Amino acid sequence: MYTQFSGFRKEYKADPLREEEMMQDPILQFNRWMTDAVESGIPEPNAMVLATATPEGKPSARTVLLKEVNEDGFVFFTNYESRKGRELTANPFAAVVFDWHEIERQIRIEGQVEKISPEESDAYFDSRPRASKLGTWASAQSNLLNDRNELDERFLQFAKKFQGKPIPRPQNWGGFLIRPILVEFWQGRPNRLHDRIAYFKADREWIMRRLAP
Repeated sequence: MYTQFSGFRKEYKADPLREEEMMQDPILQFNRWMTDAVESGIPEPNAMVLATATPEGKPSARTVLLKEVNEDGFVFFTNYESRKGRELTANPFAAVVFDWHEIERQIRIEGQVEKISPEESDAYFDSRPRASKLGTWASAQSNLLNDRNELDERFLQFAKKFQGKPIPRPQNWGGFLIRPILVEFWQGRPNRLHDRIAYFKADREWIMRRLAP
């Protein structure tokens, strides 16, 4: 049995997105929109769909959490031996999407990816709750499991191993930085004539252009 979704309709009614109201730096514009998303009450507005690909071009995507935005780009953390970690090491380019349908907005980012320094990864790992640190040790991310009990038992083993001790960061876990070369801001508009304003990196400068919806 197949399900048809052609009957789903939503009319977007957001205000116009005008170039003269956009900031010249897309990272600053991103921070402005992220503030709006946070203040609107969207749960986990820092959740983003991350797309990676093998060197042969086979794609995969999943949702991860943005943990930092700085002048260089966008930082998230993962197991370097997970599927996304292996793909980013072999093919260091990625695309992400923030989908904020509650406020009729979306942001797309494309860029080159690199690992952040071990010291930066250590600093973030040290800030995590103790249970999250144990979970990082317990999970060989993306590997096959026999059942849920195997994962729970590994968690208990590491809880016992580190009982009463500081939990160090596993060397196969840390942060990636996405250095953007494209940042696109999408805002829903009536009649499917949505506003799309994109920033393209040219040398060290950003060029802002409007795209057809």
